[in-house]
Amino acid sequence: MHAPIPPDWREANRAMWDERVPIHAESDFYDLDAFRAGKDALRDFELAEVGDVTGRTLLHLQCHIGLDTLSWARHGAAQVVGLDFSEPAVETARSLAQELGLGPDRAAFVAADVHDAAEAVPDSSYDIVYTGIGALNWLPDIERWAETAASLVAPGGFLYLAEFHPLTDCLDDATGSKLVHDYFSRDAWVDETPGTYADFDAPTVHNRSVEWQHPVGSVVSALAAAGLRIEFLHEHDASLFARFPMLERGSDGFYRFPAERPRIPLMYSVKATRPDGPGTGR
Repeated sequence: MHAPIPPDWREANRAMWDERVPIHAESDFYDLDAFRAGKDALRDFELAEVGDVTGRTLLHLQCHIGLDTLSWARHGAAQVVGLDFSEPAVETARSLAQELGLGPDRAAFVAADVHDAAEAVPDSSYDIVYTGIGALNWLPDIERWAETAASLVAPGGFLYLAEFHPLTDCLDDATGSKLVHDYFSRDAWVDETPGTYADFDAPTVHNRSVEWQHPVGSVVSALAAAGLRIEFLHEHDASLFARFPMLERGSDGFYRFPAERPRIPLMYSVKATRPDGPGTGR
């Protein structure tokens, strides 16, 4: 039996994220000045795998302060909608959109729980439903998430997911070479570490967070069960940050194990399409 879900998980996580929004907005990690000046927040592999978004509508679930969302607008999406459960995050995203000259018709942001997305967002479906790295671990029920996300994919459209690989959470933090945690665990991981990944030394008060690990197979199966057709599952040998001390930063800005170390997947990405309709064979 897995442990019961902590009853305060949503409130604890929201308080934690609300407090960290202004820290992130001022951090070098997000570097909003560079973003305002034109720096792209998206990763090269995401751009290649998603492809041309010109003229398409895009919904970004769990968008945080909206940098990825607004980057898709810069790449030509006709309209982007970002959704996040943190009001301060959404307000920051709206301010950034305004600074970039993107009105609500091009870039809209909604404050709502991801499970309520279908009722909260402006339209009933989108050409692309996107969710960025570091999102799924905050949700206890991957099947419910997949049903909600899939319901918002327009016929002929697709969902694109990029995430940290759950295998990395099973390895020891010191070397990344020993298996110390259960890959299939469904128990909540409760943490109370102060600070934030954008500023480890930032003084913080709301430090309780609740996360879950979702095996890749569970994510893919949930999307398929929700009616989407899996186009690809790609595993990547690189990470966005030094998840383990021995990871080395490459010229592309990604972190990898040294050449003499066996490689493991550090991130993964999935594309899943909504068929055009019955009898299309697609």
